[in-house]
Amino acid sequence: MYFPATRLRRLRSNPVIRAMVNETTVSLDNLVMPLFACPGKNVKNPISSMPGNYQLSVDMLVEECKELYQLGIKSVLLFGIPEEKDEHGLTGTDENSIIPRAIRAIKDAIPEMYVIADVCNCEYTTHGHCGTIVNNDVDNDLTLETLATQSLAFAKAGVDMVAPSDMMDGRVAYIREALDDEGFSHIPIMAYSAKYASAFYGPFREAAESAPQFGDRQTYQMNPANSNEAMREIELDIEEGADIIMVKPALSYLDVIRRAKDEFNITIAAYNVSGEFSMVKAAAEKGWIDGQRITKEILKSIRRAGADIIITYHAKEVAQWLKGERYF
Repeated sequence: MYFPATRLRRLRSNPVIRAMVNETTVSLDNLVMPLFACPGKNVKNPISSMPGNYQLSVDMLVEECKELYQLGIKSVLLFGIPEEKDEHGLTGTDENSIIPRAIRAIKDAIPEMYVIADVCNCEYTTHGHCGTIVNNDVDNDLTLETLATQSLAFAKAGVDMVAPSDMMDGRVAYIREALDDEGFSHIPIMAYSAKYASAFYGPFREAAESAPQFGDRQTYQMNPANSNEAMREIELDIEEGADIIMVKPALSYLDVIRRAKDEFNITIAAYNVSGEFSMVKAAAEKGWIDGQRITKEILKSIRRAGADIIITYHAKEVAQWLKGERYF
C-alpha cells in the first residue's frame, strides 16, 4: 500500500500513540556511572574538561554512591588515581591500594550498589601506558601477570565485576583462570573487547591522570577504520570467558555495536566516553544545542544500535532529569 492509503504520520499524531509504538527505551537499569577515586580525605576535585565530574577521595566517593543509589543509578565503574606510580603498575595490585579501599568502603556503606572495577595499568604506571614497557612498547605477556594480580586484589576487596580495558591479547583467559583458581569463579568479566585508539579519550586522561608520556596506544588499541577486526576481538574474548563484551567509544561506533549484537548472542556494553560527553557539555554551555534533548537522543541511539548496558558520565544527570521515573 502506498500514499494516500498509507500515511505513517497517523501513528505520530499525539503523545499517547507515539508512546504506544515507541521502539526503544533507556532505563536507569541500563546505565553505569564512571567514578574516579583519589587519595586523601574530603577531596572533591572538579575535572575541568568534564563538568559535573570529580576526582573523589574514598569518603566523598561513598557519599556520591549514596546519592547515585537514591537517584536510581545502581552500578558504578571505578577508576583509581594512586598515591604513587611505578614502572610496571604494581601499585595497582596491592590489596590496600586506592580501588580495593574504595570497593570495601562502598560495599560497607551501600551493599546493594553493584561495583565494577576497571582493570588496567595506565593510571598506575609512571609512563602512562597500559602495561610493562620493553623496547619502547608494551610487553603483552608480562602485562598479563599484573592484570591478573590486580583483578584478584579487586575480587578480594568485594568487587562485583572486573572490566579489563588494556587490550592485551589473551588477558580475559588469564584473568578468568586466576580468578577461578582463587575461588572467584562467580565474578563476571566485562571485557573492553573492541576498544579503539580514539581521539575521544582526551578528557578522561585528565580525569584519570593517565596520558601516555611517550608515543601512543596504537600498538594495542584498535584502528578506528576496522570493523572485521572488532568481530575477531569479540569472538576471542567470548571464547576466553568474557561474560559481557564492550565497544568503546560508543557514538562513532554504533555500526560495530549493531554488528556485534547481530553476530553474537551475548550481553553488550557500550562506553559513552569522555570526549562524547564533553562535546555535548561545551555546545550546550554555548547555547548551540539543547543539552538534555541531545543527551537523551544519544543514549537512545546507543540502545537502538544494540547495547544492553551504557557506561556514561550522563548517568547521574539523567536520573535527576527523570525525577523518580526509571526510563525514557
